[in-house]
Amino acid sequence: MEVIGKVKLIGEVQTFGSNGFRKREVVVTTDEQYPQMIMIEFVQDKCDLLNNYSVGQDVKVSINLRGREWINPQGEAKYFNSVQGWRIESLAQAAPSQAPPAEQFQPAPDLSSDEPDDLPF
Repeated sequence: MEVIGKVKLIGEVQTFGSNGFRKREVVVTTDEQYPQMIMIEFVQDKCDLLNNYSVGQDVKVSINLRGREWINPQGEAKYFNSVQGWRIESLAQAAPSQAPPAEQFQPAPDLSSDEPDDLPF
């Protein structure tokens, strides 16, 4: 699955527990009739993928939906979902290459009217 939109927020890396579990969150605002602000978490080594991105950048994030069950002390089941990112790509368009202006081209030195014109128009 993918989420496409503009980066609204990039959180700091958070570390949990004695074994150093790492998590970093990014919020992406979708571009649709009713824009959604989707919080996506990157975990462990994937946290570093966000280092090259900034707020306002258009991105495509590849995600997995995760769900888990928790049984509370009263024995009732509770369910939680998370959106976990595993890849992020910039959607910035490269500037189209433009031909140099005509004055930068040198005229053909040996142009002859005897040569046939092979242009289709």
